[in-house]
Amino acid sequence: MGSPQQPTYIIPPPSGPNWKTPLLIGALVLLGASSIFQFVQLEKVRSDSRADMQKLTGDVNAAIERMKIDSNEQVQQSRRSVDTLQSQLKQQQMQAQAAVGQAKVDAQRKVEALQEKVAQEQKLQEAAISQVKATADTAATNVASVTTDVGAVKTDLGATKSQLEATVANLKRATGELDSHSSLIATNSTELKALRELGERNYAEFTINKNKQFTRVADVSIELKKADPKKNRFTIEITADDKTVEKKDRTVNEPIQFYTSKARQPYEIVVNSVKKDVITGYLATPKVQTGRGGD
Repeated sequence: MGSPQQPTYIIPPPSGPNWKTPLLIGALVLLGASSIFQFVQLEKVRSDSRADMQKLTGDVNAAIERMKIDSNEQVQQSRRSVDTLQSQLKQQQMQAQAAVGQAKVDAQRKVEALQEKVAQEQKLQEAAISQVKATADTAATNVASVTTDVGAVKTDLGATKSQLEATVANLKRATGELDSHSSLIATNSTELKALRELGERNYAEFTINKNKQFTRVADVSIELKKADPKKNRFTIEITADDKTVEKKDRTVNEPIQFYTSKARQPYEIVVNSVKKDVITGYLATPKVQTGRGGD
C-alpha cells in the first residue's frame, strides 16, 4: 500500500492594490448601525407596548369593576323584583283563598234561598190544589143546583109561555083605519107587557096633559086638545115629518093609525085611559124602520 497523497497548496499570485477591504469595513459599519437602530426601535416598541398594555389592562380592570358593580345592582334589583313578585303572589293566593271561601258561602246561601223558595212554591202549589179541589166540589154542587134551577126555569118558562099565550088570546083585536089587518090592542099594563114579549113591534108608553104644548113620544109629537072622561073620548093632534094631523073625538082603546116616512107599516096610537085634562096609553111602531120612498 502506498503512502497517502499530500495536499497540494496553490498560492495565489500577488495582486494589485486591495480595494475590497475598505468596502467590507464600510459594510460592517452600516450593519452595526442598522442593528443599533433596530434595537432602539425595538426598545421603543417594547416601551410603547408595555404602556399600551398597562393602559389596556387598566381599562379592562375598570370595565370589569363596572361590570361587577352593574351586575351587582342588577342582581339586587332582580332580587327586589323577585321579592315583590313573590309578595304579590302570596297576597293573590290569600285573596284567592278568601274569594273561594266567600264563593262557597255565597253558593251555600243561594242554595238555601232556592230551597226555601222551592218549599214556598210547593206550599203554594198544595194550597192551589186544595183550592182547585174545593172549587171543583163547589162547582159540582153549583152544577147540581143550576141543573135544578134550569129545570125550575124551564117550568117557569113553560108556565110564562102558557100565561102569555092565554093573555094574547084574550087581547082585543081591532081593525085600523089605514091597515086592513086587525091589530092586537092592549088595554092595561099586563097586556102591553105581553105584546112586548111577542116582539112584533116597539112600544112607547105616554101620559099627556092638556097644556097647549106637544109631548114628544118616540119620534112623533102629540098634543091633547080635548078630554071627556064621562064619555071616554078625546081629541089629539099628531105631528110627524113636519106634518100635523088632528084626530078628533076618538074613544078609549081605539087604534089611531098614521104613516111616516120612516116605515112602510103604519104607526099606531092607543089611549087606554081618559081623565080630566090627561090621557094615558102607548105608541106602537114597526120593528123595521124602512123608508116608504115615494109611497
